[in-house]
Amino acid sequence: MVKSEESVGAVVYHDDEFLLLEYGKGKHWGFVKGHIEGNETKKETILRELEEETGITDAEIINGFNESIGYYFKRRELVSKKVTYFLIKTGSKKVKISYEHSSFKWLPYEKALKKLSFENTKRLLRRAREFLR
Repeated sequence: MVKSEESVGAVVYHDDEFLLLEYGKGKHWGFVKGHIEGNETKKETILRELEEETGITDAEIINGFNESIGYYFKRRELVSKKVTYFLIKTGSKKVKISYEHSSFKWLPYEKALKKLSFENTKRLLRRAREFLR
């Protein structure tokens, strides 16, 4: 039996740079994301996760951008995961990463695209950039 999980994430940008987080030492690069807790809305969740994972509180969710990524992974059983992503503008590049991450980088679009580990997150970054144009 396949278990289902739902999370939310964010493509975070400041001026013309995007925030990438390294998950585990050298495991993969991606965006802020996390699980919905209790009765939180998706927007409340991503603002909480952004603060927990990066320390960023100066965050504006950009209306109109709403993309989802779906994938499978194996824990003890097969899990089907759906992550709904928001686009967040911040006025601060100051980041304090949580224990979940080993590093972070603010990168311009082309470098961020090369640094991202998975094709689905690269596609997400492309859509975010198109949306911002």
